[in-house]
Amino acid sequence: MKKTLFLFITCLLISCKSSYLDSKKSAVLLDITREVDSNAFVNIKNYSKDFVFDMKYATADNFLKEKVYPCDECFLRVKTVKALLEANKSFITKGFRIKLYDCYRPKSIQKKMWKIVPDANFVANPKKGSIHNRGGAVDISLVDSVGVEVDMGTKFDFFGEEASHKYQNLSPEILANRKFLKETMLLYNFKSFDSEWWHYNLNGSNKDELSNQKWHCQD
Repeated sequence: MKKTLFLFITCLLISCKSSYLDSKKSAVLLDITREVDSNAFVNIKNYSKDFVFDMKYATADNFLKEKVYPCDECFLRVKTVKALLEANKSFITKGFRIKLYDCYRPKSIQKKMWKIVPDANFVANPKKGSIHNRGGAVDISLVDSVGVEVDMGTKFDFFGEEASHKYQNLSPEILANRKFLKETMLLYNFKSFDSEWWHYNLNGSNKDELSNQKWHCQD
């Protein structure tokens, strides 16, 4: 009885939505256009098999040198997935596919990252949060028709000036690759992040609420 009363009072004080997202994979691909709640979180793997996944924070192969995600799921808001699917279709017609490094990031993970590297030059302060915490940001690159990653000049999460869109002391090929990625993403309602060639935010996603919904890993 006391536990039930405690849960009831808690629900009055904070949102009672489930703190966990459904990681279960659909047996068949789902149609994103049938999703009516544009702000709901969904697993992009249920809507397309045309992306390449290299979720860095589900491994220790990242600038933190530590695994902070339980597994390599990619959740985003429905409206973000819709735009990303259209962008990927465009890339596919030209012989490329989007490679995903990071998607939605629960606020609890943001706090964990901040604890490891408490420097706003590298990690968004969880008090303010990031667009990743809002389900509107993706970190991406491109692969070609045989799965070879396109040369963008630096690795993902390289924090030197060379990672900036404004940096021009790169080969014509690399500059063309970055331009191709950026111009296509801008066509599909995304905005680039000047200092990181890999980071794109869905337009208007900065107005969405910060979220702390986590996910269970599926065997």
